[in-house]
Amino acid sequence: MPTPAIPSPESRTPLSRERVLRAAVALADEESIDALTMRELGLRLGVEAMSLYNHVVNKGDILDGMVDLVVSEIDLPPDAAGWREAMRRRAISAQAVFSRHPWATALIDSRESSGPARLHYFDWVLGTLRRAGFTLDMTAHAFSVLDSYIYGFGRQQLNMSAGPDVKPEEIVEAFLQGIPADEYPHLREMVVEYAMNAGHDESADFEFGLDLILDGLQRLLDPVTS
Repeated sequence: MPTPAIPSPESRTPLSRERVLRAAVALADEESIDALTMRELGLRLGVEAMSLYNHVVNKGDILDGMVDLVVSEIDLPPDAAGWREAMRRRAISAQAVFSRHPWATALIDSRESSGPARLHYFDWVLGTLRRAGFTLDMTAHAFSVLDSYIYGFGRQQLNMSAGPDVKPEEIVEAFLQGIPADEYPHLREMVVEYAMNAGHDESADFEFGLDLILDGLQRLLDPVTS
C-alpha cells in the first residue's frame, strides 16, 4: 500500500486571494512572467490548479492583482516638502520597485483594469501636481513624461541585464570585439574609458535624467504660479 503524501507547510496554509497573488509575483520574479501558468502556480502553492479559481477569476485577474501588489510597494510620500521632492521620491522608489520586479513595467501598460492601489497611485500623482499649480493640461503632460521615463528606464535595464551567470565585463569584452577603433572611435571611447573604468551606476544614471525632467517641469510651472 503506497504511503500517502505528507502535505508541505506551504500546502497546509489556507489558500487566499492574497496568497495566490503573492505566489504569482514570486514566480514571475524568480523565473519570468512567461513562466506564470495556473498549473505552475498551483504546484508552487501545493494545490490543484482548479483550486485557484475559488480565489481568482482567471489568469487575467491574477495579472491585474499582481500589478496592484507591485504598485502598492511604491512610496507615495505624504510628508514631502513640495511637488518636486514628492515626484523625485516617488520616481526613485518606483525605479527600485521595478528593479525588484523587472517584468512589471511591461505588464502595467498592458492591463486595462485597475485595482485600488493602482487607482490611488494615479490619484496621488495627479493630485500632487494639481495642488502645486500645474494646469490640467500640464499635469497630464508631466505625468506622461515622468512615467514614460520611469518605465522606459526599467525596460532598458532589463534588456541590458547580463543575467546571473554572466559577468558584466564579459559582455563588454564581447561587445568591443565588434567595434573597430578606427571606424567607431567615439563609441569605443565611451565603452573603454567610461563604462569599463568608471563603472555603470544605475542609480546615478536614473537620477540624472530624472532631475533634467523635473528642472524642465519647474520652468514650465514658474510662469503659471508667479
